[in-house]
Amino acid sequence: MATTSLEPTTGSGVSVREFTEEEQYYVASQWQLMWRKFRRHRLGYASGILLLLGYFFAITYDFWIPYDFTDRHDKLSSPPTRIHVIDASGTWQMPFIYGTQSIVDPQSFKRTFVEDPERIHPIGLFTQSAPYKFWGLFEWDRHFFGVEGATIHLFGTDELGRDVFSRTLSAARISLSIGLVGVILSFVLGVIIGGISGYFGGTVDLLIQRFIEFVISVPTIPLWMSLSAAVPITWSPLQTYFAITIVLSVVGWAGLARVVRGKILELRENDYVMAARVAGAGNMRVLFDHLVPGFMSYLIVHLTLQVPSMILAETTLSFLRLGIRAPAVSWGTLMQDAQNVSVIAVFPWLMIPGLFVIIAVMLFNFLGDGLRDAADPYR
Repeated sequence: MATTSLEPTTGSGVSVREFTEEEQYYVASQWQLMWRKFRRHRLGYASGILLLLGYFFAITYDFWIPYDFTDRHDKLSSPPTRIHVIDASGTWQMPFIYGTQSIVDPQSFKRTFVEDPERIHPIGLFTQSAPYKFWGLFEWDRHFFGVEGATIHLFGTDELGRDVFSRTLSAARISLSIGLVGVILSFVLGVIIGGISGYFGGTVDLLIQRFIEFVISVPTIPLWMSLSAAVPITWSPLQTYFAITIVLSVVGWAGLARVVRGKILELRENDYVMAARVAGAGNMRVLFDHLVPGFMSYLIVHLTLQVPSMILAETTLSFLRLGIRAPAVSWGTLMQDAQNVSVIAVFPWLMIPGLFVIIAVMLFNFLGDGLRDAADPYR
């Protein structure tokens, strides 16, 4: 049976004690046990890795997109570009695209794009194109892929000729980050207000709980819409971003605060809490250093399950034109172009940003399920 050496060791390098793999299970910390159980949850573990990759691409989106998300091209409402590896003569080549020609039907005025097999444009990697400021720190002109002498649109273009792939990846930066920032803000408010309510009790608890009940009783969507409509239209995209984040956090903390209060009421009379008080620890130290860590695993699970709710809320507000405003883009603003059934029937690729919303929400839910199972001591 495999063994693992634990410190301290003697001067000759021989370990004082060695634990078998079975014994390690009994000496592992709570976080180590959670990590081991989480890694065995394949769906949750894979979802966590995919989400990390998604955030990486969102943070570094300037490098991965071939064009700026505001650039307009001649191909108005063109379908996704077809990538080929076999030319017209049947010869295998590196990935390439054909040149296209736009044809407008004189009777229906419908625009179609026809490929020209005589015009072959190879797809290059690390191509030089329009410069951009990477992370807003330094200027660079290299993009992950591109085509010389033509344009490539993996997800097609919208009615103004803007590349949907570039806009979708750019929008991920706002849609994914606003979920995290909004959840963290509501998490801090929920833990602080709920912790104070449960720890001190009495009149403080009574007033806080009545206020929480009032907040919960207000319909969420109308409240978000009214607060979003109050954001001045003259504000910059950055100011609007933070305003929408605060709006989404206004209600999100109430449910968590009630759960935290219940947990604090359950734990505040335990022996280790009494020992901390006798040792001279202040109220805030007892609350945040001794009580809150006792149910931190639940709080982490709550965070992962709340992020998709924030993403959907931002998407809803932006879809209703009450969220992120141009020139900034989010997945919700991109879905404004696909409001009509007639538009979807003719230009179905405009629904691609909606698929990213669905995938992101599902990945967060799978991650939350995995963390919940890992944090459950009875599983």
